[in-house]
Amino acid sequence: MALRVVFMGTPDFAVASLDAIYSSEYELVGVVTVPDKPAGRGLQVQSSEVKKYALEKGISLLQPVKLKDFEFIEALKQWHADIFVVVAFRMLPCEVYDIPPKGAFNVHA
Repeated sequence: MALRVVFMGTPDFAVASLDAIYSSEYELVGVVTVPDKPAGRGLQVQSSEVKKYALEKGISLLQPVKLKDFEFIEALKQWHADIFVVVAFRMLPCEVYDIPPKGAFNVHA
């Protein structure tokens, strides 16, 4: 049985790690990234590169405003991940960090 992975990240450089997991023997069960937000001169709503990749590949996606939100935590638990891989995301609260039985792996640029 393949290791079930949730990926958490936002910026462009995180997509390479996400793609490596997606292309591996691991089971990528979901992606967590920041909510869309206005950016640029026209303040048009922009999605993170991680979100764009997840949508392109048809990967389940969560975009929580608050990481301690009950609904977010319950949705995350429903993915039954073995491990979280975190690349340039936010500091995980204990409520999130403690979910996967094999812990969380944090990658820095």
